[in-house]
Amino acid sequence: MPYTPSGFFCDRLIRERERRDGEGSLSKPLHFSGQDYAPLKQECLTKKCLFEDDTFPATVESLGYKELGHKSNKVKNIVWKRPKEICENPQFIVGGASRTDICQGDLGDCWLLAAIACLTLNEKLLYRVVPQEQSYSEGYCGIFHFQFWRYGDWVDVVIDDRIPTLNNQLVFTKSAERNEFWSALLEKAYAKLHGSYEALKGGNTTEAMEDFTGGVTEFYEMKEAPKELYKIMTKALERGSMMGCSIDSLVPARFETRTTTGLVKGHAYSVTGSQHKESKVRLVRLRNPWGQVEWNGPWSDNSKEWASLPKGEKDKLQHQSAEDGEFWMSFEDFKKNYTKIEICNLTPDALEDDKIHKWTVSVNEGRWVRGCSAGGCRNHPDTFWTNPQYRLRLLEEDDDPEDNEVACSFVVSLMQKNRRKDRKLGANLFTIGFAIYEVSPMHGNKQHLQKDFFLVNSSKARSKAYINLREVTQRFRLTPGEYVIIPSTYEPHQEGEFLLRGFVDYLPLPVCLSPTDKELNTEGFSLESCRSMIALMDMDGTGRLNLQEFRHLWNKIKQWQGIFQHYNSDQAGSINSYEMRNAVNDAGFRLNNQLYDIITMRYANEGMNIDFDSFISCLVRLEAMFRAFQAFDQDGEGTIRLSVLEVMICCQC
Repeated sequence: MPYTPSGFFCDRLIRERERRDGEGSLSKPLHFSGQDYAPLKQECLTKKCLFEDDTFPATVESLGYKELGHKSNKVKNIVWKRPKEICENPQFIVGGASRTDICQGDLGDCWLLAAIACLTLNEKLLYRVVPQEQSYSEGYCGIFHFQFWRYGDWVDVVIDDRIPTLNNQLVFTKSAERNEFWSALLEKAYAKLHGSYEALKGGNTTEAMEDFTGGVTEFYEMKEAPKELYKIMTKALERGSMMGCSIDSLVPARFETRTTTGLVKGHAYSVTGSQHKESKVRLVRLRNPWGQVEWNGPWSDNSKEWASLPKGEKDKLQHQSAEDGEFWMSFEDFKKNYTKIEICNLTPDALEDDKIHKWTVSVNEGRWVRGCSAGGCRNHPDTFWTNPQYRLRLLEEDDDPEDNEVACSFVVSLMQKNRRKDRKLGANLFTIGFAIYEVSPMHGNKQHLQKDFFLVNSSKARSKAYINLREVTQRFRLTPGEYVIIPSTYEPHQEGEFLLRGFVDYLPLPVCLSPTDKELNTEGFSLESCRSMIALMDMDGTGRLNLQEFRHLWNKIKQWQGIFQHYNSDQAGSINSYEMRNAVNDAGFRLNNQLYDIITMRYANEGMNIDFDSFISCLVRLEAMFRAFQAFDQDGEGTIRLSVLEVMICCQC
């Protein structure tokens, strides 16, 4: 299903398999808050002091802003302590990290803890998030770090090990082993990522699952679940997918309600296992993040049903009678009692057949801007068309089409950004969704579809519902052709950022989503412009851009695009030569009149206007020349001497 790229914007495609050595990848994560773990630790070792994190201090501000804020009685007696002040012989991990290491404290973050419990089932994933080299013995100096996937990038979060306590007991997450602290420190790092502990109150298990893996989540409502759900769950567990489930409650989640069967409504559980072999009964293993309160029906810890299984089979299922929050139940009882299951797949093929797929991920960042591109859903025809639009061309059908139907399979995921972090500012999750429209060649390759198009055309596919979750994901099969994906909030005029991801089968040609822009009136950057951009950012002389070089270039382009749009007030797609002076100045270049004259002669058309492509080409060359000058001006005197060869090199910029 290749998309044939046209124009520079297609280069926004970020393929996860090509990011291994790039900034923001697993091997080279971004430093959250600008903190680099290794040199910070070395500095503490050199000074023989314990690390204190001033970006997430041991104060009320790190606890919260309302229920855990300054005016709350809950925080008055909380004391931040290091593990060595809490118990003797503290350990980072005792006997290997396991799901019993996670017990919920006085914070409504069962959704996070359910995800952590799932994380322990896969060591490879666990030690991505929880680096192994950390301990309370050799090299201890009070500093720890953890890694999370954050809107397309992996970030490394550094913390100190001061943890909130009350009467010398941990206030929030704790381990069943009193001297084990990895889960409490992981929770603290995740709280830092979102601004405070209170920001973690209430959520969806899939949110944390995705932040631990960078995967994509699919939801199943039990009342609408496919008949092969048990097979899907078993296969997902075998392939390392993470899984959570819950029971809907008519009352708010903070009023978690225990049922007579021992299950809790409005509460998140982990799915940690299933009966793998063919047997007369299908079993599912679940865990309550509380570390206690279990199912008491058939196949519970001490139920009579276990007597029907031979000891060897019970051992394979790791059956034990312990009040640890983990229990088995039949799949039929699971379906009757739980209302929703969430499966976070490391790749979208985890729930497909046994055929091996290679999936390509395209990542696009965007935003809804009030009065410009926050058009709301299709119910608002006057503004819907102004939403961001992303082109997708499907050219090749699936290898094994279902029911002899020629179609292409792909997954679309829309995620709203930073809403949890901005809760203290009053932000809540928007109700979001997306629609997919088919377009014909007459609509142009990158033309922004206008209002009239949507008045006479219905969508070919769309998200199942608009919902106030962080992410909406859905799997589709459409016939080959060209489509436009339109992400939106349900109501218009709601401003926020989003991440749109597409997951498709990998073929030699690149697959991507390509944004269109009605305000720039551009057909994409010219070949000459693209060559100039590569020359500007190609630091290692390979003739191509790595992820770090591309990221820097893209940030420049976005900055310059904002300047251009500021002077493109009439949306004519160009700015006049007089405005160009101010625009160049806003971009940070200070030029004399002679240079402004040269720019006008070189880049303006007959009407003395400069289009977006020319504007960017001009700034790219200015950036390259200024950078070259600074490289030669090593003493900073503002003058340089060049050889003939050096002049020729500069002229190639």
